[in-house]
Amino acid sequence: MQIIYALMLFVVTVAFGSFSVQAEQPEVIKVKEHPFMLHTGKQIELPNELVRFVYDSGYTFNYPEDGVRGVYVTGNSAGGERFNQLLDLVNTTELNSMVIDIKDDHGYLTFRPDKDSPFQDISQNYIGNPEQLMNTLEENEVYPIARIVVFKDTILAEKRPDLSFQENGKVWKNRRGEAFVNPFLKEVWDYNISIAEKAVKLGFKEIQFDYVRFPEGFERRDETLQYDVGTYKDGDDNVQKRVAAVTDFVAYAREQLSSYNVDVSVDIFGYAATITEAPGIGQNFAKISENVDVISSMIYPSHWTPYFGIDKPDLYPYELTKAYAKVENEVLAALDNPPTSRPWIQDFTAAWLGAGNYKRYGVDEVEAQIRALNEQGINEYLLWNASNRYTEGVNYKP
Repeated sequence: MQIIYALMLFVVTVAFGSFSVQAEQPEVIKVKEHPFMLHTGKQIELPNELVRFVYDSGYTFNYPEDGVRGVYVTGNSAGGERFNQLLDLVNTTELNSMVIDIKDDHGYLTFRPDKDSPFQDISQNYIGNPEQLMNTLEENEVYPIARIVVFKDTILAEKRPDLSFQENGKVWKNRRGEAFVNPFLKEVWDYNISIAEKAVKLGFKEIQFDYVRFPEGFERRDETLQYDVGTYKDGDDNVQKRVAAVTDFVAYAREQLSSYNVDVSVDIFGYAATITEAPGIGQNFAKISENVDVISSMIYPSHWTPYFGIDKPDLYPYELTKAYAKVENEVLAALDNPPTSRPWIQDFTAAWLGAGNYKRYGVDEVEAQIRALNEQGINEYLLWNASNRYTEGVNYKP
């Protein structure tokens, strides 16, 4: 019997991943019938069903029946005075979710982990009491999504230049002073997945990976910067190597998080859905979509150059959003198992575009984007405002 039990444990571990030491909830899984030979020469049959254990954080968060409608929340807002205003917004409208920074755009954790955590030195005390935050979200039935910025990470790049891109012996930074870490390297993958696991253990029901890409314009510097390509040395050209690395990370992250009973989502440039692949940054919309539960295209009208026959997209939120949604629907319809579409839409004014190129966004503009999505059968969305100041009086289910 000991041999049989060991064999069964081995089969389940190989097929479904190792058991989590914090696993609590049993789940029945199907096992294909297959005979196995013991060293005695006797043949045994595995049962059709075995039980594995899935992590349970202790919180109860149900996926919204009519879809996720959420707002972006920084670590400062989640742990500060603005949180009560945002909670009131969600409680008094048709919104039902929050996307909260757990690893921010600089590379900081937004809360303090245990003192012996390897992430202690890159953490900030923005969210002073994560347990209280999660309790409040549970009490108010707010669906929690953890945003983790992956490859834009100035903190890790400066700490570990070997995991970044270098120029003349120094960490390369873009014009905004931001550094990226290297998507080719599995050590970088595991670093971010470990942070995702911490978010799951806090109680988050979805991990949203952002900046899952190489730096913008990387195709112009891929031959001049110094960096390690890891296991991607042979075969494809540079574009396909980047696409492979980004896609492989997404697939690997989803696999590693599979025993935690959480969804995995990825933010992606909206234009990536309109082309085969974005050559510099390594994003292939279809390939990424095949490896996630949710795909969140960033389709802010202000972020498009003339496109879809619209010269000044920021002036036409309904038309731009509708045109994009039609294209995305075609791409996802061609997949065997398409993810949920949940685009990021604009609730901010892009004054930097200059006079005549932008308009002030308010109730009409936000509702126009939502209506355009709804008309194309897309009922989930997320609102972006970097300062977390959202328009009042919006009908989020027009």
